[in-house]
Amino acid sequence: MKAPREEIFALVRDLSRWPALLPHYRRVDFLRKEGERDIVRMSATRSGIPISWVSAFEADESSLELRFEHLRMWTRGMLVIWTFNPTRDGTRVEIVHDLKFRIRPLAWLAEPIIGGFFIENIARKTLRTFQQIVEKNAGEKAS
Repeated sequence: MKAPREEIFALVRDLSRWPALLPHYRRVDFLRKEGERDIVRMSATRSGIPISWVSAFEADESSLELRFEHLRMWTRGMLVIWTFNPTRDGTRVEIVHDLKFRIRPLAWLAEPIIGGFFIENIARKTLRTFQQIVEKNAGEKAS
């Protein structure tokens, strides 16, 4: 993304704004606090299919990382880490999903469906939309 990582981090760390900024997100509900982490219910759509999940969320300002730990349902135990690394032209934003389906004999089937069909699709849309927002904002600042 063609913007400083601190600027991108400040935008994406605010989960309360995601439904207004991301057309595929339906809502983000803050359920409670657990220490430094927020417990959130996130709801999105994948090609019209509604999905939701509950995660523990933490925005680490010192490392500029977003961390999610999925707490329930099909993705329970999945860790998601967003990183923001400076490049010559701006920032490389990456989302890593560590999904290990807990019912091991079904993992060969569940992981491609959950990870490939749902998670990767939503992550790509999320990154693409944030990139459009960030680069549009950067263009407006330059004008």
